[in-house]
Amino acid sequence: MTTTPMRHLVLALPLWLVGCSAERKDFHDMEVRAAVTKVMAEQEEAWDRGDIHGFMAGYAEGACFITAKERTCGREAVTRRYLERYTDKAAMGDLHFGISEVLAVGPEHAWCTGTWSLFRSADTLSGGFSLLWQQGPQGWRVIRDHTY
Repeated sequence: MTTTPMRHLVLALPLWLVGCSAERKDFHDMEVRAAVTKVMAEQEEAWDRGDIHGFMAGYAEGACFITAKERTCGREAVTRRYLERYTDKAAMGDLHFGISEVLAVGPEHAWCTGTWSLFRSADTLSGGFSLLWQQGPQGWRVIRDHTY
């Protein structure tokens, strides 16, 4: 049995396509991680300035903030929740996010997990989070925030 260049091409093409697909996914994952990390850095900066509205710019209009005790939906309602709990710069302290992973879930969604620490003169608070992100007209925004 003789082999022809066409047969080699037919056998090699699926392997090449899989390789290209993996490279595109890796590049997409890196782009998503960079975009989400950028928004979270902007949120940290806004929080540290005492700017809750600037912090909330990283949330989508219909975002839900979910804790073990309550669920608050809508960016306005989540903003009010933060304003009630963090009444001044001292109460807000210095926020730090530790991003564990950012996983692209399709072309327009990503899942991010990590930790948060809030350093204040009186105490330090900390916990974890899972954020579901969606890419929209304003860029990547949080649509679900599970904080614990």
